[in-house]
Amino acid sequence: LSAPGGVSLVVPQPNINATVAQNILLSVEYSCRGVATIEWKHVSSWGTTKIVEWKSGNYVNISTVYKDRVNTFENGSIQLLNVGMRDAGYYFITVTEEYGTSTYGTIIVNVYEIIYEDLHFVAVLFAFLAAVSAILICFMWLCNKSLHLFQKTTTHKLTASTTEEIELETIEC
Repeated sequence: LSAPGGVSLVVPQPNINATVAQNILLSVEYSCRGVATIEWKHVSSWGTTKIVEWKSGNYVNISTVYKDRVNTFENGSIQLLNVGMRDAGYYFITVTEEYGTSTYGTIIVNVYEIIYEDLHFVAVLFAFLAAVSAILICFMWLCNKSLHLFQKTTTHKLTASTTEEIELETIEC
């Protein structure tokens, strides 16, 4: 038996930009004459994680970390569901032919947080602070009005009592 001419692998999109909670497709296309084993790994600042390994037309072994988050395709591609910030990093695919020939591919995934949520938070915070300041301004206005009313009533009482004293003094004389 002569070994076939090896494995070829094409990575059409080596860079993927995604936002949090999005589903992404790590698309590849491989070809070989024999049965191939496909393995995907994720490498990031948190370490290296084996995502999935399968033989074409045979078993699929998905790691527990990625259970219910990965779909595999016969062409070697995988789909990651509901990506998070920790999914950013390098994705390495290794396609190994049954005769031992291997080829490798890399896809870089960048994951971004959704910016409008941050703006929404700022807008809500601004509205809250505006409402609190409006309430404080109204409270200060009411306090000021009641203080003026209190001062006027005490002034009238004082003037009334002083005029009575003056009248009493004039009567005594």
